[in-house]
Amino acid sequence: MLNFFTVALPLMATVTTNMATLPESSLNTQISLNSQTATTEVVEPEKPKEIRVICKGCNENESFVLNALQDQGIQDKKALATIMANIQQESRFVSNICEGGARVSYHQCRSGGFGISQWTSSDRYDGLGQFAAKTGGDPSSLNTQVQYMFYERDWKMIEGGLKTPGKTINDYMRLAHRWLRWGIKGPREQYARQYLNKFEYQIIDS
Repeated sequence: MLNFFTVALPLMATVTTNMATLPESSLNTQISLNSQTATTEVVEPEKPKEIRVICKGCNENESFVLNALQDQGIQDKKALATIMANIQQESRFVSNICEGGARVSYHQCRSGGFGISQWTSSDRYDGLGQFAAKTGGDPSSLNTQVQYMFYERDWKMIEGGLKTPGKTINDYMRLAHRWLRWGIKGPREQYARQYLNKFEYQIIDS
């Protein structure tokens, strides 16, 4: 028993002395390494991507409507081009336009159609004013008119068909006729093909 303590006690004293005499920087390094080992790295999830149709060479109003149509769930380029073509034929995307070309406010348009869709019949023209009053919007503004366009019963009747991809321009044009009930077709299909040539897909962060 005496021999054990004679050997063990000096050895323990030596180990204790060595730990006590370690430089402070070495101790800090060891603590830092231990802390890093316990830290779990947090990886931010990648933002989902969204494919959007953009229109090269389109003006601000055209781009606004194109984005609104996609936000509404219409994704097929031919469907988008067809609706854009019809608005181009009706109003050139000018919201404060009265039939015949006069640039006036909603209340100053006394006869004929008004706005981007040239709302003509009393129920549709008055409906725009009532919708604007209800929502606090301006019936002469593009934003209010686009919202009203989506709100109208006539639009809702064709929206499902526009959201169905893979149709031809002629197919979508027939739906557009049910929506606008135009008297003169004009170059609507030509406009649709022109828009189609301007469209490109773009990947953006959603």
